[in-house]
Amino acid sequence: MTVPGTEHAAAQDGEVADERLGALKAAVRNTVTIHAEALLDLSRRIHADPETAFEEHRSAALCAELLAAHGFDVTAPAHGLETAFRATIGSGPVTVAIACEYDALPGLGHACGHNLIAAAGVGSALGLAPYADELGLTVRVIGTPAEERGAGKALLLEAGAFDGVDAAMMVHPCPFELADFRSFALGTLDVTYTGRSAHPSLNPHEGRNAADALTVAQVALGLLRQQLPPQWRVHGITTAAGTSPNAIPDRATATYEIRALAAEDLRELRQRVEDCFRAGALATGCEVTLDQPEPDYLDFRGDAELLRIWTANARTLGRAESVERPPFACTDMGNVSHVVPSIHPVLDISGGACGPHEPEFVAAAVSSAAEQALLDGAVGMAWTAADFAAARKAAAESA
Repeated sequence: MTVPGTEHAAAQDGEVADERLGALKAAVRNTVTIHAEALLDLSRRIHADPETAFEEHRSAALCAELLAAHGFDVTAPAHGLETAFRATIGSGPVTVAIACEYDALPGLGHACGHNLIAAAGVGSALGLAPYADELGLTVRVIGTPAEERGAGKALLLEAGAFDGVDAAMMVHPCPFELADFRSFALGTLDVTYTGRSAHPSLNPHEGRNAADALTVAQVALGLLRQQLPPQWRVHGITTAAGTSPNAIPDRATATYEIRALAAEDLRELRQRVEDCFRAGALATGCEVTLDQPEPDYLDFRGDAELLRIWTANARTLGRAESVERPPFACTDMGNVSHVVPSIHPVLDISGGACGPHEPEFVAAAVSSAAEQALLDGAVGMAWTAADFAAARKAAAESA
């Protein structure tokens, strides 16, 4: 109920609050600009020294050291992972987690631009740091290793790294601009067939051909694909299938990935794919071992409120209008989004000339366009955190 005569006062209070928030956001942007050279140096140093999943010791240390130098309470290693860290500042009632990725691709280096993700995350936190308490924020930076392989965020989520978080965010470089990022759910499968070696001419009847078991499974998978929904994917490689043509292979191995639009679909797909590999063992008299080497990557589900706030801030920064794209990738940030309201906007750094996991994207990740995206991403996330906290405060006051 509104008390008569208070409407005007409430409107004035709202205008004052909006003006103060605008001033704080301007200060945040100025602070990111002050730190710009340090952030660009951080990105370039990570880019020049690529480290793969769970080996990102130097990259994690560079991020943690820069945050510690500006007053953050840093824990490293953190949450049971040697190359994870946790940095916090502020004591506000709204906790925002900013994820920093920094792992590189084997053989390709930073062809996914995680150097930019790490530096943008650090930059966002540095921009917010002097104003966190006034904004009503607790800022938590989480260094998240092994996004490319290993599902580091899923492990961190299980270890409690995101406990108590009200919103989580990160940005990712891409060949286009996209606010409402969506991803596939992804699962991995390691397959090992064990058979019995024998001479293929002298006593082939005594052998159990592990390579044949894998062939049967691959035929079964090929037939299965005809009955799979359009957005379900099965793909993999043979990693071993014998060493000599004059010996029946007693061991064959393969690594496969499966993708579906949602986590629920992924569970069904995994069962059907594993049955194909079991069929190979049954048909050839071999034994099969099926291992899941990492947690499933769940589909990313963006939060509507955070997306609305981010989109408005991206426009203010002069970023290109967001395109619409169906799911096209996988990320362990999807696991976080199932538990915490999250966003994962992608920022154009190549104008469509090349994309993640392509060799050309390595150079794009240190281009002028990339470094502008880094700074815009830092400011955009900081502004989004500020607006989110303000919205939470206003909702609490009006309740």
